[in-house]
Amino acid sequence: MTTVKTLLGLSGLRLRPRAGTDLLDRPVTRIYVTELSDPGRYLSAGELVLSGLLWWRAPGDAEPFVAALARSGAAALAASGADSGGIPDDVVDACVRHRIPLLEVPADLSFSVITEQVVLALAAASDSARKRLQAAAGAPVETLLERASAELGLPCWVLSGLGRVVAGTAPLPMPAEDVVRRYAAREPGPLTVVPVEGRHAVPWLIAAGGPLSTAQAELAEELAGLVGVTRARAARPEPSLPDEVHVVALRTSGSDESRDLLSEWLPDAVLLEAAGETAFAATAVPPAPAALSTVEPLLRATRILCGVSDPGPREEALESARYAVAVAARRPGRVAVVRAGEVAVHELLLAGAPDGLHAALRRRVLGPLQAYDAEQHTDLVHTVRVFLECSGSPTRAAKALHVHVNTLRYRIGRAGELLGADLTEFTDQLDVYLALRAGGEAGG
Repeated sequence: MTTVKTLLGLSGLRLRPRAGTDLLDRPVTRIYVTELSDPGRYLSAGELVLSGLLWWRAPGDAEPFVAALARSGAAALAASGADSGGIPDDVVDACVRHRIPLLEVPADLSFSVITEQVVLALAAASDSARKRLQAAAGAPVETLLERASAELGLPCWVLSGLGRVVAGTAPLPMPAEDVVRRYAAREPGPLTVVPVEGRHAVPWLIAAGGPLSTAQAELAEELAGLVGVTRARAARPEPSLPDEVHVVALRTSGSDESRDLLSEWLPDAVLLEAAGETAFAATAVPPAPAALSTVEPLLRATRILCGVSDPGPREEALESARYAVAVAARRPGRVAVVRAGEVAVHELLLAGAPDGLHAALRRRVLGPLQAYDAEQHTDLVHTVRVFLECSGSPTRAAKALHVHVNTLRYRIGRAGELLGADLTEFTDQLDVYLALRAGGEAGG
């Protein structure tokens, strides 16, 4: 890493510190020459700003110039007083006030010489940094991050596309899921994000704590490759689970990403089955489904469906999760998660039946009623649905439908005649309600 102190050590430059001697460890990423009175819009963090002070005319002129350097995160100001009778005190005071290291350039030294030597120093440091990082190939992710952070002069993190911090050299300044969301939406942010190399459904991301110069970006790409190799080689031990487990069923509609997604999402789970779009895993602790919405924009899948069983013996939980994910498939949204314990028993049972059986059930039970509604332009199906959802109470159903209770009783009686059922009897009510639910015609 090239620092301000590194440049002071270049004998051909003969730079002399005038302010900020306690800040000479700041990393330098590039050099920028300017004579603008306010160069803020053109500056980047880590730049050595080189100026002949042609913009300075009187005391007070230094304040906006140096303030712009401080806002941009410039590494230092190298100034020549050849055309101003030396460096004005106004400039020195502003650098002290804004904590910008100030280096005085000899009056006889050409800016082209300074630029050439600084560029060569940066290139040599970049090449050395890459070699030092490559020497750590095969090391754990934490070691690679520490090496890269030291070379970049910035904190670094590895994040999972699910919004998990895999490793980091400092506390992350914002939620990991926000970093992933910005990356997926290609929104600018305070961190520079580079994808880790590898063929995984859920990507890992390198995040660096600020903007990067060209040389730094190249080093970040090198880090991404090394982390990708480490990830590919990592072997996970098979966890031991209790007798009662949660089984998670995950379906990635339109893609075969379910297995990789499940493995990344639940690293402590045991994979049970995986075929095409759907995978199943057993875990001791039920998962937090919010991460699926974070990763969804990064996947090829058109939808992510998840079913989570209640805790129980593995085979029993597996079947429960299988039905729960079938229920999720009938829910709206690109990400749908269903916990078996939150779903009515009849809905789980219906989820296990194929669509063809649903259609046959509707026709057999509701066919006469639907035909009557179509011929007479009535809506007895709706009346029956409301009546059953009101637990078979004529009073409550009449109130919900805004009709007289006698009118409600007549309609239910007529519907019962058409259906060949007694809608005041529980078993007949159950058959009709399941038929309504099979057709998606019952609410609740």
